Amino acid sequence: MKDTSGPLRHPEAGRARDVTRDAVVIVPGIMGSELRDARTGDLLWGLKPRMIGRALGRDGGLAALHVTEAELAAERPVRVRASGLLAFPAWLPVLRGAEPYHDLCRTVLGAVADERAILRFAYDWRLSVAYNGGLLAEEARRHLDTWTATVTRSPELRGLCTDGMPRLVFVAHSMGGLVTRSALARQGDLASDTRTVITLGTPFLGAAKAALMLNGGRNASGAEAAVRDRAQAMAATMPGVYDLVPDYRCVDEGRDVIRLTPAMIAGIGGDPYLGATAAGFREAMRSEPPPRLPDHRAVYGTSQPTVQSIRIDSGVVHPQHRAFRADARGLLVRDANGMPVWSDRQGDGTVYRDAASGGTGKPVPLPLQHGALAKDRHALAYVHGVLTEQEPHTGPPMAPGELGLDLPDAGVIAGRPWRLRLTGRTRPTGVTCEIVQVETGATISRPRPSTSDGGLTATVTLPVPGLYRVGVHGSDRKRVTQFVMVFEPEP
Repeated sequence: MKDTSGPLRHPEAGRARDVTRDAVVIVPGIMGSELRDARTGDLLWGLKPRMIGRALGRDGGLAALHVTEAELAAERPVRVRASGLLAFPAWLPVLRGAEPYHDLCRTVLGAVADERAILRFAYDWRLSVAYNGGLLAEEARRHLDTWTATVTRSPELRGLCTDGMPRLVFVAHSMGGLVTRSALARQGDLASDTRTVITLGTPFLGAAKAALMLNGGRNASGAEAAVRDRAQAMAATMPGVYDLVPDYRCVDEGRDVIRLTPAMIAGIGGDPYLGATAAGFREAMRSEPPPRLPDHRAVYGTSQPTVQSIRIDSGVVHPQHRAFRADARGLLVRDANGMPVWSDRQGDGTVYRDAASGGTGKPVPLPLQHGALAKDRHALAYVHGVLTEQEPHTGPPMAPGELGLDLPDAGVIAGRPWRLRLTGRTRPTGVTCEIVQVETGATISRPRPSTSDGGLTATVTLPVPGLYRVGVHGSDRKRVTQFVMVFEPEP
C-alpha cells in the first residue's frame, strides 16, 4: 500500500547530486504505519501522543485495533487499511516508542534521482509477516516496473543507466526487515532484481519482549498492570506480534534453555492457534531457507539494557537481561557444573544484538535505542552512503562505556516519582539529561544523574500526562533517546 501523504521536496533539487538510479522501497516496522477504518476513514493508529495515552488509560480504548475473527479468516482483510507511514511519535507498553519516518524519507529523497523512485510501503502491522510479505512482493515488483518505464522515457534519467538498468533497494526498519525477507522468499525473481537490503534493528531471530507483550500485567500492579492488560488483550489478537516471538532458545529452565512453544504461549496468555501458525512459518523459513538477502547491510543497536531471554513461573513471564551461548553445532555451551553459560549481550532496548545481525558479514553496530535507529544521523548517513554506492559512514566506533538508557516499560504516573537508569557510565561527569514534552517541544526537566548500583540513576517526577522524549548526552557528544508515557493517576 502506497503512502498517500504529500510529496517531499529536496532542498537542493536541480543541483548536480550524487544519486542512485535504483528504485528504493522504505518498509517501516511494527507500529510504523498509520491505520484507518476502511469504511469511515477514522484514524485508528498514528494518533497524536496525548490520544494514545487516553486510549491506553481507559477500558476499550484500543478495541478498534483488535484483529477480529473475520479478519483472520479473510484472504485479504478489508476492515482496516494502512494509509501512510507514521507521522507522530507512538508508544505502547513493552515495545516502548517509535519515531516517525520523516528523517529517513528525507535521507532517501536526497539519494535518488527523482521522488518517483521511492515507494513508502505502509502496511497493517497487526497482520502476519507472511501476508504483508505477499503484499510487498506485489508492490515492489510494480514499483520497479513503473520506475524503469519512467527512466526509459526520460532522456535526463536515462543518462544514469549507462552501465545498467534500475534495481531495487529495500530500506527496512524493525519488523519491516522480516516483511522484506518474506517478500523475497515469496517471489524468487525479486531477489535477482534487488541490489541491496538495508535493515535497521530487524529481529531476524525474534525478540523476547514479544512474550512480555502477551503476558499483560501479571507481574505488575495498579495502573501499570491495567495499561499492560489492555495492551496484552490487543496484542493477543495480532498475528504480527506472534511473528516476533523468539526463534532461538530463550526460555531459561535452569539446566536447560528451550524454545517458546505454542503450548507455552497459550499458558502465558496468548492464542495457541496464532502461536502455532507463527511457529509453522518460522519452521518453514528454517527448513527451506530463502535466498540470503542480497548484499545485506544490517544496522543494529548496542549498549542498551535489553531483554534477551525469559523465565516462566506459574504463567508469569520474567524478563532476563542475558543470552545463552551455543557452539557451532547449535549445542548449549555449559560450565564445569553442566549449567548453560550466559552473558549479557545487550542490544537496542527491544532486540538483542545477535538477533538483529541477520547473519550478514557487514553489520554496523550503533549505541542506539530501537526506535531511534531510523532517525539517528549516523544511521541515516550510512543509509545514504549505501544508496549512493559509497560507504564513508559506518557510525562511531564501538567501545566499552557507550551510553545506555533504561526507562519503565509500562509508563509512569503523573505526579509520582520514578527512576531512569543510565548504563555504560559510573560517574555523572559530562553526562546531561533532558526531558522534552513531545507535543509542545518544551523542555520539562533536566534531571541530574548520580552514581547508584554500579551505574547512574536519576529520580524524575512529571506532573502532566503525555508522551515525553528522554535524551541523554555524554561528554563525547553521543546521544541516546527513548520515550516514556505519563498517565493520569487512577481515580
